[in-house]
Amino acid sequence: MFERLLPQMRVNTIYNIDLHTLKEQGMKGIITDLDNTLVGAKEALATPELVKWLDDVRDLGFKVVIVSNNNRTRVSKFAEPLGIPFVHAARKPANKAFNKALALLGLPAEQTAVIGDQMMTDVLGGRRMGLFTILVRPISPGDEGVMTRVNRLIEKVALSRLRKKGLWPEEESKK
Repeated sequence: MFERLLPQMRVNTIYNIDLHTLKEQGMKGIITDLDNTLVGAKEALATPELVKWLDDVRDLGFKVVIVSNNNRTRVSKFAEPLGIPFVHAARKPANKAFNKALALLGLPAEQTAVIGDQMMTDVLGGRRMGLFTILVRPISPGDEGVMTRVNRLIEKVALSRLRKKGLWPEEESKK
């Protein structure tokens, strides 16, 4: 049951993702979460480091879309200055937002990666859609909403079970 929460890749931050390897694996699009994936949940705008990373991503030929469970105001204020399409109020892990993101990208699931900080929303939703899933550590875990905190508790239980089954080696989380 908890195997559906296993990402294909685990990294500390988006900056640790080997974009060239993703491209070699046939990925052409990236669906990314916003809060605690690209920036902290309370940060309104992209950092200069993030802007450079996004430029590098696009220079490599990747198409990018943000899919967030947050509201339109939050997501649009972040995404529009960067020229990135977005899906707000996504209700991840529901399929509808992922389907909308794939349509915005004009790509099939097998050519698309999803990046996020939550197993219960980003990884589960991505796995259900056949996307390549990448889990990052949350940037500012103390700034999370109630539902995210509930998800984190469920994740702790899932991680415990996955470790007992030998599916989540502790040393991998240090990447």
